[in-house]
Amino acid sequence: MTEYNPETVTQEEVTASAVAHRRQRWMILWIALGGLVLLALIVLAVVGLLQPGTPTDKIRDIFIIFMAFESLVIGAALVILVIQVASLINLLQNEVKPILDATNETVNTLRGTTTFLSENLVAPVIKLNSYLAGLRRLFDLFGIKGK
Repeated sequence: MTEYNPETVTQEEVTASAVAHRRQRWMILWIALGGLVLLALIVLAVVGLLQPGTPTDKIRDIFIIFMAFESLVIGAALVILVIQVASLINLLQNEVKPILDATNETVNTLRGTTTFLSENLVAPVIKLNSYLAGLRRLFDLFGIKGK
């Protein structure tokens, strides 16, 4: 992330930011206005349906047809969703799982290599250093000076 420095902001960036802010305000205004219009239409529909002599049977039939169409659209969306989930499972099984298996094998090889190096290189060097330190201490006790 870059730090905000008012000296490096150009006039074009300020203008672009103002335009984006203005667009965002207009979008919020239009969404709020659309919500209010939708709410007003719902209230008018309920008031109109409560009036005597309203042909509610035709409205009911149209609403049933609309709901059937909506269920078809939802069914199609669910089919697309199932296809996408199947594609994701295929991706995980055929592409990600082999990568994870290869990574696991590499980690196991590395673990074996570090164990081998620890047992055959590091441990003997540490033992040698400890023996040499003990020998040096023994020479110091007897007053023999080394380099």
